[in-house]
Amino acid sequence: MKTIFSTLSVMLCLAAGPSFAAGDVAKGKAKADQVCASCHAAAGDWSKSAAPENPILAGQHADYLVQALTAYKQADKSVMGRKNAVMAAMAAPLTAQEVRDIAAFLAAQPGPLTIKR
Repeated sequence: MKTIFSTLSVMLCLAAGPSFAAGDVAKGKAKADQVCASCHAAAGDWSKSAAPENPILAGQHADYLVQALTAYKQADKSVMGRKNAVMAAMAAPLTAQEVRDIAAFLAAQPGPLTIKR
């Protein structure tokens, strides 16, 4: 009986996990417009970057964006951190929730990285 209860508890936690980790698209839009748009959205169009050397973020996988922004935040603290002075400065003040919100917004945007089915 104890094993069944433990298994059910773990399953419930795993099922609930994504809902707690999800970002808020509306909050993500507001923060992305404030922090990311000048380089990653040409004239407010997230499917076109403001400069060719800046990656297009529209349609990118949310989990990838969370990992990338987190790595930029940890650039000086970790071997796994991404080294880019501009991105490190932009990501540093973001909270973990703001990172998830931005990722949710950008992943929801149509762009050349999405596959239409």
